[in-house]
Amino acid sequence: MKLKFRCLPELHGHIPEPVEAKASLPDWLKDIPSTVESELLGSEQVRTLKHCPPIIDGFSTGILFKLPCDVTMKDGEFSWHWPKPVSPKAQQTRSPIGLHVPEQATGAPLGTNPGDFIIKLNNFWSIEAPEGISLLFTHPLNREELPFRTLAGVVDCDRFKGGFVHFPALWKDPKFEGTLKAGTPIAQAFPFKREALELDCAPMDEAEFETHLDTQGKLQAEPGHYRKSVRAKRSVEA
Repeated sequence: MKLKFRCLPELHGHIPEPVEAKASLPDWLKDIPSTVESELLGSEQVRTLKHCPPIIDGFSTGILFKLPCDVTMKDGEFSWHWPKPVSPKAQQTRSPIGLHVPEQATGAPLGTNPGDFIIKLNNFWSIEAPEGISLLFTHPLNREELPFRTLAGVVDCDRFKGGFVHFPALWKDPKFEGTLKAGTPIAQAFPFKREALELDCAPMDEAEFETHLDTQGKLQAEPGHYRKSVRAKRSVEA
């Protein structure tokens, strides 16, 4: 599947491009140990989430959008120095961050306090998807170290072309002071085909139950080897 991303000509080379998520794994994932001792299990070695394929695949799937410049939070205020080129024709914000007024979240159980603004992480890339393809935008998966949480939304990017999809977010760490560096991931997107779903819910038949028992047996016998073989098969089929 081919997705097109376009920025204003004056911005090309001045802002980070969207990237496949697998090319931008967090440093902490690389740094954490593969196994650790578990006090609850009598110092037995246990595997960390570094060995969990669904979590790793979550990090690696889709597209990451990144903060266009350094943004500093100090004394409750955002600031930045970003002398980006200006288009003589296009009307585009010069700010990497915008705001939604508190009233726009009225009645929504988002964990915000009355009077809290919802920030808007501005995106400077238009997106064009093939016919019938939408994109789900959400917080970068499993990136709980970030002081904000991007809200999720779906956009039909085969129909909404030429404009910019921005990312509303909650600022979740009121004690945070420091600088979010240019290139910090601010949203992760997953393309999917719009089509009607059909749910088939039923008890397992005899063949399905045997498959279940066989899978459980393989997981107990060689969990790491079995998961790797499943991932390799899926990669080949893709």
